[in-house]
Amino acid sequence: MDQALHQIVERIRAAASDGTPLCIRGGGTKDFHGEALQGEVLSTTVLTGITSYEPSELVVTVRAGTPLAELEAVLAEKGQCLPFEPPRFGASGATTVGGMVAAGLSGPARASVGAVRDYVLGATLVNGRGELLSFGGQVMKNVAGYDVSRVLAGSLGTLGVIAEVSLKVLPVAPAEATLEFACGQSDALRLLNEWGGRPLPLNASCWFEYAGAGALYLRLRGAVAAVEAACTHLGGERKDNARAAADWQSLRDQQLPWFATTEGPDALWRLSVPQTAPVLTLDDSAAPLIEWHGGQRWYKAPLGQAARIREIARAAGGHATLFRLPAGADAHPGVPRFDALSAPVARIHRALMHEFDPHRLFNRGRLLAAE
Repeated sequence: MDQALHQIVERIRAAASDGTPLCIRGGGTKDFHGEALQGEVLSTTVLTGITSYEPSELVVTVRAGTPLAELEAVLAEKGQCLPFEPPRFGASGATTVGGMVAAGLSGPARASVGAVRDYVLGATLVNGRGELLSFGGQVMKNVAGYDVSRVLAGSLGTLGVIAEVSLKVLPVAPAEATLEFACGQSDALRLLNEWGGRPLPLNASCWFEYAGAGALYLRLRGAVAAVEAACTHLGGERKDNARAAADWQSLRDQQLPWFATTEGPDALWRLSVPQTAPVLTLDDSAAPLIEWHGGQRWYKAPLGQAARIREIARAAGGHATLFRLPAGADAHPGVPRFDALSAPVARIHRALMHEFDPHRLFNRGRLLAAE
């Protein structure tokens, strides 16, 4: 065990001894995400470096505090990438690999290529007893029984300190094209559902309204022949690749003008619903921004509409998350960030958290408000 990891282990053991809560923090770019931040900061930024990379095996092992931009640059040199396009909020270069896994957030391509958890092969974790645990490995077949390494994705640091992760990577697609279609929300959803049933190289989609007009953007990725044939078949206006790539990155990082925060009562809501869900109308709210071929829908609406928003999401077979508070707000009394879990799922969550962190040291109250 190296000195940096040893110091983290000793800090956790001391906290367990005196009951001091700890707030696990990488680059801090997702501090807004979750119920609350509590405890003394335990930084993972001392755990840096790529410890193993085998391009021919499509696997990389990297320490949790490594900047995500650094990892992506190394992969790009070999023509490879993290296909789920993890968002990088906040200052450029601040997002860490450990934070990427802990947050479990994926970018525009998620509906076509899978989520963060689908690419986690193994992980090393320091639990609430100060024990160093390893799960999974560097190949898909290493997992038998409960796949703990993938459970870390989206756990928001409540199970322990991620020290290192092994990730599956993929080659960059040889061809890419972005098409634009002028259409309303209902037509966009109809087209996406129709195209989803065809053998097309769909990779990402985005619909939103600008100046009262709706536009659907469709990104194709794959073999050159497949992308070119799809462009000919689908029509639409083909966009310049360099300009389109910048726009998709802005969508990934929520830097598009649609996401711009302004003074006012509106919060940002994330609705996760089946791709086949119809148009969902919220009272007095503007048209949403729709991703993931209809599966992820962003709305701007006041906190007072929380019950109505969650009712609409549940009726459509999904759930709603209060993703960002209104500009200037630092509290949300009576409005939980995450939708209520079913009783059986809540029991599983609490049992896992107790097993890995019996003293409730880590990120207390961030995932489950009632702690």
